[in-house]
Amino acid sequence: MAKNTWVLTDVDQDLYVDSISLSPRNVEGAATGYSVTKRTLRGGLRDGVDVVEVDNGTFRYVLIPTRGMGIWHARQGDITLGWRSPVKGPVHPSFVRLNEAGGIGWLDGFDEMLCRCGLESNGAPDFNDNGTLRWPQHGKIANQPAHRVEVAIDGDRGELSVTGTVDEARLFGNKMRLVSSYTTRVGQPGVTITDTITNLSALPGELELLYHTNFGRPWLVTGSKLALPFRRLAPRDQVAVGNVCRWDTYGPEEPEAGEAVFFIAPVGDADGRTRAVLTNPAADQGVSYHFNVNELPCFTLWKNREAVSDGYVTGIEPGINFPNRKSFEKTHGRVAVLAPGESRSFELTLEVHTTAQGVADALETVRRLQEGTEPEILNKPHPDWS
Repeated sequence: MAKNTWVLTDVDQDLYVDSISLSPRNVEGAATGYSVTKRTLRGGLRDGVDVVEVDNGTFRYVLIPTRGMGIWHARQGDITLGWRSPVKGPVHPSFVRLNEAGGIGWLDGFDEMLCRCGLESNGAPDFNDNGTLRWPQHGKIANQPAHRVEVAIDGDRGELSVTGTVDEARLFGNKMRLVSSYTTRVGQPGVTITDTITNLSALPGELELLYHTNFGRPWLVTGSKLALPFRRLAPRDQVAVGNVCRWDTYGPEEPEAGEAVFFIAPVGDADGRTRAVLTNPAADQGVSYHFNVNELPCFTLWKNREAVSDGYVTGIEPGINFPNRKSFEKTHGRVAVLAPGESRSFELTLEVHTTAQGVADALETVRRLQEGTEPEILNKPHPDWS
């Protein structure tokens, strides 16, 4: 079998590979036209950040093991996936002040296409009764470096995978491990993400998790649309109430308009499988985000309507909870508890559509998933959701 494995980082073995370039010449098998490259970025806030670029011949994505195994950006042909953050990243975690007093230091490092929010907490900052910070915005996992990174290439199947292990642990606190694998095949217009989170402690551990997946230009222009099959949708707050009649449609940049955020209960097929589809105004390009509602029952739609220079972007965000204060989510039963040694797994797939027919087929799938469920759109926040 023409399968090879390379360990790029293993802290336990004191192993670290600064750079490597892998291609068919390193692996037997019939598959061609692919590459996997690892390098370390230098200069500015990104100094010391490791990136792994995977190119399957048509789809290319860049992983950031230094930042919780997030995806920096991706590209399908001439279609770019990601956004223009005001932050010049990817930012090394040492420059991110997670515990600054206001609780929003996480934003100092935010510029990925995909980052995880969690694991102990996510959502808005939560404060103790005396005003000190208890849980910072969006948690810690996106700023935790992987302590083991491995690349596997199957030259017969043309399968490329990168697996990273990231621990979020402390003495007298939660001890969670994320093992994240990204898998694609030669010519596949996307990538599948498989995450397993395990409680390493001898005590029960709390878990919150949200996949903050972000798209800006060229996807996000006036007339871009989101399709998602759902049971109920509610605006998060009064700002979103003013946008609820256009929740699925994107308008122009509106400086000072504020974020419009919607909380959604998605529906899936008999096995829980569903997808969200973001399309351009012409509906001839799009991206599907496949996930399972049995694993990720909560969905957040974030519409940041600021100018491009200030971060014009949308967040397509499946999760196990809504990104409210953890104390609120705990009161409403959306904070998971993992027993000692217990694991929970999640699978998501990003798929790019480059033709009108591909977009039409994706939207038809959403229509079929919606059949049998009358969508409920609330015109005010739901008291159990925000």
